[in-house]
Amino acid sequence: MRHILSVALLLLSLSSFSQRSKKLHNKAIVVDTHNDVLSTVVLEGYNIENDLRGPAHSDLKRFKEGGVDIQIFSVFSDERYGKGTAFAYANREIDSLYAIINRNPDKMMLVTDLPSFRKAIKQKKLGAMIGVEGGHMIEDNLTYLDSLYKRGTRYLTLTWNNSTSWATSAWDEVRRKDSLPHLGLNDLGKQIVNRMNELGMLVDVSHIGERTFWDVISTTTKPVIASHSCVHALCPVPRNLKDDQIKAIGKNGGVIHLNFYSGFIDSNYQKRLNEFNSRHKSEIDSLKKAKKVDWEIESWLSKTYPQESESLRPPLSMLLDHLDYIVKMVGVDHVGLGSDFDGISSSPKGLDDVAQMPNITKALMERGYSKKDIKKILGDNFIRVFKAAQN
Repeated sequence: MRHILSVALLLLSLSSFSQRSKKLHNKAIVVDTHNDVLSTVVLEGYNIENDLRGPAHSDLKRFKEGGVDIQIFSVFSDERYGKGTAFAYANREIDSLYAIINRNPDKMMLVTDLPSFRKAIKQKKLGAMIGVEGGHMIEDNLTYLDSLYKRGTRYLTLTWNNSTSWATSAWDEVRRKDSLPHLGLNDLGKQIVNRMNELGMLVDVSHIGERTFWDVISTTTKPVIASHSCVHALCPVPRNLKDDQIKAIGKNGGVIHLNFYSGFIDSNYQKRLNEFNSRHKSEIDSLKKAKKVDWEIESWLSKTYPQESESLRPPLSMLLDHLDYIVKMVGVDHVGLGSDFDGISSSPKGLDDVAQMPNITKALMERGYSKKDIKKILGDNFIRVFKAAQN
């Protein structure tokens, strides 16, 4: 009888804890600074107003289920787009977002400033913001930057994996440093950062090289963000931030929003992925012949072999390890969430899609974070830097 009573009390305690974490999650303002559903799902012909469980991490119903209040939708194109094509493609994605908003005025609205941000929260609509991922999409043209701002863009990721003529990427600075015409920001790059400061557009340091990073820090007059990056010391890949960069973002007043990609969280993931790829070499070779790029190939394989892909995934606790690391180094005011959902092929177990965002709140509570600090992580830190950019 005592054993049965103990089990019953334990179950009651767990249920109470789960209810408290859900209540806190729903009360908090939840901001996700990076989701690629526009470029990888919408432009492929899917409708996020439908149930897309299986094909995608995101749809309107699951944003609601996950308690996401503000979603920054990434406007993205890869290195295959350049002058004459990249800016037009960016506008095509923005047009798609506008169309979705116009079809669903009772569920979502465009957010471009603090008043519209507050209005979305008050009306319990999904606040849709725009972030452009890759400086190549402005085609070296400050007028294009202004145009994207007028259409609602509130951050620009200065590079994707490909460098621009004015900024070098993390990928290029590591992989082909000696062949680059310059490292870091050149004069045009500094003009672009200054113009972003003037406009109130956040400078996003995810993807950029170390030389570019330090040039940004010495140029910007406003706090920066990393919209979707993790910790290099825990997972040493070029995309992650080193300790001195983390400290610099803290000193700058910026925020690092953690990326959910398994390969940026778990240092052993790439080894498991390489073994997986070796088992499917013939298919990879065929996809490469069809001119598919690496991220498209990885995405195709993960959807084609879901059971194998599942075995590659790290636990949710490893994502929280990155968060703890940043908090211990620069404080809880400088960390947030930037999932990269629908731009990644693998996420931690327990974060299958946007509907499972409440699992992060539960995990933070289990680690002893206070309600106030959890609210900062979930969205208040972003609100602070967004406000600073607008001033």
